[in-house]
Amino acid sequence: YIVNVERNGKIIYTWKGNQRNTHIGLYDLQTKENEHLYTFEKDLRIISCSVNSERTLLAVSFRQYTEEERVSRLLQSVSKYLTLLIEIHPINNVRVLKAVDSCVRVQFLYPAEGRNTSTESRLLLVSEDKYIEQFDIRVVVEEEHKVVIQNSGQLPRVRVADDLIWAQWDMMEQRLFYIVPKESRSTLKCVQFYPDENFNSILESHLDISVNDTRVRLVNFGYDDCQDQDVASKSLNLQVFTSKAGGLCVCCSLASDIPDEVTYSIYFLHKGYSKTFTVSLERTKSHQLKEVAFLNLDYYVAAYLPGQFLHLLNIQHPDLLCYSLFLTGEDARIDTLQNCSIQSPLVSTVLDGCVGRMYAVSISDSALLQFLQNSKRDSERLAALHCALLCVRSTTDLEMKIIWWISENLSTCHSFDPIQEFIIASLYCRMCPETHNLDKLLPYTSLLDWIGVIPGVVCATDIISLPVLEFQNSKGFWEKLNSNLESVKYAEPHLHYHNNVLRREWRNLSEEKEERTTTYLRNIFENARKVLSYLDTWDSEERLVPLFQEEDYQQQLLMGLMVAQLKDHLMRHLQYVGKKKIDQIVLDYVANLLNLVHRIMKEVWKRYQLHPCIFCFDERGSAAEFAVFHIMSRILEAANGMCMPLPPGFHTLHLGLGVRCLPLHTLLHYIDNGVLHLTETCVRKLLKDLDDTEKNEKLKFSIVTRLPEALGQKVRQFWNHPINANFIARKYVKLLLEKLGNRQCSRPIPERLSVPVEFLPLNYLTNMLEEIENQGVHPYEKQDHVNVRFVEEAALKHTMMLLGLKYS
Repeated sequence: YIVNVERNGKIIYTWKGNQRNTHIGLYDLQTKENEHLYTFEKDLRIISCSVNSERTLLAVSFRQYTEEERVSRLLQSVSKYLTLLIEIHPINNVRVLKAVDSCVRVQFLYPAEGRNTSTESRLLLVSEDKYIEQFDIRVVVEEEHKVVIQNSGQLPRVRVADDLIWAQWDMMEQRLFYIVPKESRSTLKCVQFYPDENFNSILESHLDISVNDTRVRLVNFGYDDCQDQDVASKSLNLQVFTSKAGGLCVCCSLASDIPDEVTYSIYFLHKGYSKTFTVSLERTKSHQLKEVAFLNLDYYVAAYLPGQFLHLLNIQHPDLLCYSLFLTGEDARIDTLQNCSIQSPLVSTVLDGCVGRMYAVSISDSALLQFLQNSKRDSERLAALHCALLCVRSTTDLEMKIIWWISENLSTCHSFDPIQEFIIASLYCRMCPETHNLDKLLPYTSLLDWIGVIPGVVCATDIISLPVLEFQNSKGFWEKLNSNLESVKYAEPHLHYHNNVLRREWRNLSEEKEERTTTYLRNIFENARKVLSYLDTWDSEERLVPLFQEEDYQQQLLMGLMVAQLKDHLMRHLQYVGKKKIDQIVLDYVANLLNLVHRIMKEVWKRYQLHPCIFCFDERGSAAEFAVFHIMSRILEAANGMCMPLPPGFHTLHLGLGVRCLPLHTLLHYIDNGVLHLTETCVRKLLKDLDDTEKNEKLKFSIVTRLPEALGQKVRQFWNHPINANFIARKYVKLLLEKLGNRQCSRPIPERLSVPVEFLPLNYLTNMLEEIENQGVHPYEKQDHVNVRFVEEAALKHTMMLLGLKYS
């Protein structure tokens, strides 16, 4: 049976020999080796056991006799429990630390890793009489490396805590959490033990937990199943979990007066609120209703009731349901753990007290994807998607399967956009581990709120008082926890980057509502250039999807603006990081964003087996191309919703697919409503490559009439057709007359024309236009072939074409 886990991850366990001797061994998880520590030549029930870091001293607490055995043997004066301190290097003296009727737990403190052999060990002794004390044990090294205890008399000791009703040991961080009851509420305290052999009370937090228990509950001070089962029904079921990012959670199972109902609370102390869940159970039997077990799964805490449910809550963002995954039935099964005598001594580790075994626990990629694919509710899909990206940590294969799922479920998710959630959650996952506090500044979901519910679960949220910290020059967890608490004080949700200002600025610059200096715009486009050049260094292989192959003014403008505004946002809150580091963070963020869009496109391209180059307009698109066009439309919708830049070439590719796949009236409807964007690359190719059949003429003319003025001047010259010439001529005349304004023009003189046309209206118009040109008004200065002669020629050609006559 496993009886303890030390800070270095080594496991202390016991077994019975052939002569019913009790052996104590040490198992190293890293080297997979066992080491024998000590043997008792009698059958003992070990309650608690700990070995010091040098493996020279062993502390053991065990039960000598039960109450019945004492009565039958007339041993009333003999103590029920005995606590020993044993010299084991080599095996030598045995010293009695405690001989009492109350249970005692023992735990050696471990110094900082890598410290040289010490001549002093410290031992915590935890009594069910509601106190904890620390023993200082000095040793001397004699000949042949023999280690013996130096103190001949009583060992020095100091009281660490009094009047506690619950205590938990954090062996990895050398922290002691304990609860002291105070009238209607309880106070959680924490003592931090330091490598320099000092300890300090560092945290105090008031919890609204009423405590009527008379028995002390001890967590992670050894694992004795018989003792735990006896205490469990009479003591507080509570456990504290911490995370590397400065999260501090108190998980507590509460008694419920209603049959077939379980209530538990999670106090997110680093957020300033608690959530209490009441779960209605199905198909239960009274003897199966046991207490909820709490597990530490790194990014998540879990409430687990075997055979009923497994509830995963994200520690950093427990406010939205998208980070809470509630599983029932077969989905909630954790392999062999079918009972409630389990604890979580380490991160992602579970100890089954009934069988005395410890397991590593992780969320199965395949099971999570299967759950994502089979889920019928948006809340389940959303939670599973975030869990896959944030908890499992995305791999290339996992991302591919998620993208495939997204491509199949674009129309089944009604309350969230799966493309937006995939991009934002993936960016958050990739960026935040790199820099402290970045998780408070970057968006982690596209949802501002979530009104969905979990069937059979009632959730109540309560504001709680923030814990009080007292520490000096403490790094690591305490510094991060303090930073989290400061964020709560200053309204953390408002710290996250939002695109409102970006959207307004981009719209103003795009529509030229506001004038900006040349230097300002030059800096914006320089930002975009840096992002694109940085992105080029990532992907040296040939791109399957034809993106990043052209200039795109609008997208580069948005790209550069996002860089500038995100940089300003981070500079306001991360001054201590430095400008150079922030520049790199922002560059990474925007480049990763573009790369994720390209990644989605690449996986979709592969799945539908499209050719790298599909720009051929002389045939209709396939069903696969139409499916990809639909997905690109949803990507565009997601990008517009987040004001997110797209890779240059996206709109060209989207328009090309639209021309191939859509009937003309639908294509024009998409263009008119801004779903499809007319780009120079695509329109030029369309005008040059398509012949002038009646159907193609109609398409070309419809496109040409919708071109913005600046783009139209560039690309109309590539269509040599009377309709286009007539359109250009009409536009030229209109602009000439508009530029004429209030200028006075002398009466045209027909005799000036070298070859007068016997059509007086046209004669009059061309003479007047020529007079205007002579005054220096010319709207198309860069297109010398457009003039009065061009207008006259186009008018005659178009008239002859309409009359069905041949023009020569």
